[in-house]
Amino acid sequence: MKIDIVNFASKAFFVGVNMTTISNRFLSFLHNYPKDSYVFIFASLVNSTGSALMWPLTTIYVHNILHRSYGEAGLALFFQSLAGVGGQFIGGALYNKIGAKNLIVGSLLLSGFAQLGLIFAKSWYPYLEVMTINGFLMAVTMPAISAFIGFQWREQQFKLFNIVYVSNNIGVALGTTLAGILAEISFNLTFLLNGVTTIAFSMFFYLYLRRLEIKLADQEPIGLSPHSEVMSTWSLLRDYRAYLFVSLGSLLVWFSTSSWNSGIAPYLNERGMSLASYSFLWTVNGLVILFAQPLTTLFNRFITRSLGARLMASAIFYAIAFLFMWIFHHIYLYLVIGMAIATLGEMLISPSIPALITQTTGSSSPFYLGVVGGFGSAGRLIGPVLFGNMFDLWGISPILAVTTISSFFAIFLFAIQRNFTRQRHANSNIDGTSIRNF
Repeated sequence: MKIDIVNFASKAFFVGVNMTTISNRFLSFLHNYPKDSYVFIFASLVNSTGSALMWPLTTIYVHNILHRSYGEAGLALFFQSLAGVGGQFIGGALYNKIGAKNLIVGSLLLSGFAQLGLIFAKSWYPYLEVMTINGFLMAVTMPAISAFIGFQWREQQFKLFNIVYVSNNIGVALGTTLAGILAEISFNLTFLLNGVTTIAFSMFFYLYLRRLEIKLADQEPIGLSPHSEVMSTWSLLRDYRAYLFVSLGSLLVWFSTSSWNSGIAPYLNERGMSLASYSFLWTVNGLVILFAQPLTTLFNRFITRSLGARLMASAIFYAIAFLFMWIFHHIYLYLVIGMAIATLGEMLISPSIPALITQTTGSSSPFYLGVVGGFGSAGRLIGPVLFGNMFDLWGISPILAVTTISSFFAIFLFAIQRNFTRQRHANSNIDGTSIRNF
């Protein structure tokens, strides 16, 4: 678990050194998007900041304050992640039943109270319960925000999903920076500020959505209210061509990326390299995400013009990165290069999946966003357990072999999904969307 803290700390360093540059570039990005979308971009920023504020402190709090082992701290994170898987599924399923406003505002409000509850959770089992609840509630919000963006700004949804992805990464860095500062003062202060901020933001969100609902009163308020026609969960799940292969591909990709913490990190430590050498890999990750946006824009314009092609290209980048590191992992520079290549894959897949789902599944997209997000979270959950044991038994090479094979397999899964999506739209011609977009 110390490795996870280093991961977050490196992103904190990235923000601390480059905060002015990040802010200026992020604000310049916003000028290209509808003003009404700013609140959702900042919602993702707040959500990811809150998550990052809690994760690096969990291990320290459990060990130093609750006087439990590092293994038990890992168990707390495991249950929080497991609850997040369920939260994604349930959040997607509830969207069409209770509406975006009720779901987003309600989950944020309850999450804020759960965070305040940590102030009073002074023993192990209450703390474990509150952290699990918090992980569930924060995950419920994710498919709801993605679905609303997809419904409300159809023409610019891919660009918006991309800026939300960038804001999430900035939020992770910002949250870890604040976590260290606040923890030096008081853990309770961290819990208090996080809870109060989340509750206040939920109130602001309610007023914003209320205003937007009134503004759209003469139009179809897509995504704000529950839909009248809601298919049963079983009917939606039976339509496996809409989600299964992109979900499995996502699971394999995020499963593979967990090798950074559970494979590369212990490998560098075993070689006697400093923790800073691992931290630098995540600094590279942050720099590529921020400064390679023009590169991926050109790539999407001239090479991967469809969402399906972007998913396949993402898996190809991951496969190349892990294959490269599998062969040359004994040379640190090649690990840095591998991280840069893998980050390009991350920049392609993160906005493409929600855009693909919202464009192809219509009013059912919130449910499918939750399903796909749940699969991805499951991959992140399985990876550390498997790779940690593999490293203890066989070292780094088998781990990188598995991640390489998994990434190559993801290419074929995304290709199958692309084919199914094209067939689906060729047969139904849903809302006149051109097949070439997929």
